[in-house]
Amino acid sequence: MRNDNRLGVLLMVITTFVFAMQDGISRYLAETYSVLMVVMIRYWFFAAFVVAIARRQKGSIRAAARTSQPLLQGVRGLLLAGEICVMVVGFVHLGLVESHAIFAVYPLLIAALSGPVLGESVGWRRWVAIGIGFTGVLVILRPGIGVFAPAALFPLMAAVMFALYGLLTRYAARRDSAATSFFWTGVSGAVLMTVIGLPNWEPLIGWDWAVMALLCVTGAGGHFLLIKTYEVAEAGAVQPFAYLQLVFAASLGIAVFGESLAPNVALGAVIVVGAGVFTLIRTHRRSG
Repeated sequence: MRNDNRLGVLLMVITTFVFAMQDGISRYLAETYSVLMVVMIRYWFFAAFVVAIARRQKGSIRAAARTSQPLLQGVRGLLLAGEICVMVVGFVHLGLVESHAIFAVYPLLIAALSGPVLGESVGWRRWVAIGIGFTGVLVILRPGIGVFAPAALFPLMAAVMFALYGLLTRYAARRDSAATSFFWTGVSGAVLMTVIGLPNWEPLIGWDWAVMALLCVTGAGGHFLLIKTYEVAEAGAVQPFAYLQLVFAASLGIAVFGESLAPNVALGAVIVVGAGVFTLIRTHRRSG
């Protein structure tokens, strides 16, 4: 296994750009079609990609699916699928800029919940960083000053769901390999989205088929790049650069969808990201 952090950082930057493009495409399609249908088609392609990766790493689908904790693995997959649906709804109603600014709080939620869920110790410095990060969220939401947008609950709910998904993934890793967890993530999510997505099927019009195909490619491509990133570099060295997805997605929202970057959103995002990066660095040092 290589240990090239410089290459890893480059791959992470490319990965976050691809995922930001995926978010923009998801917003475009979800403004016209059912969110459930859009995510369902995306998951079909993702599940096929996951099965191919699992067979390559484990030798067979049966070997990849083998786990002593199927309920936990299934819940993980359902959480991620639900989080994606909720986040796409947030893109449509709140926009890419504010949705990602609020969603950036998820590493702080992971740090805060790692104690009760995983039994990990959280030092006072990280608790201070968590508090500062949530202050940043309040700056973005402006409670008591402006009119609170109910749509802000979508990215906040998505952040909670993604944090729980991340914690359960770490918990599952104690007994299952990454390939097994990845397999269950794609397959269980695809099953859920098929059940709830098919009743909401709508025919795609014209070039939207090509846009949907691009969504599927960016989704699978982003995950492939992410896998390669962690193959060549230490997670702690590249994880802070994952916040660049906020920058790329916000830029896309402003340039393509005509969104604006309010001063309070910019300030709040800087506070949240700063606290999150500090938390990631502290976590890496404690585990190193």
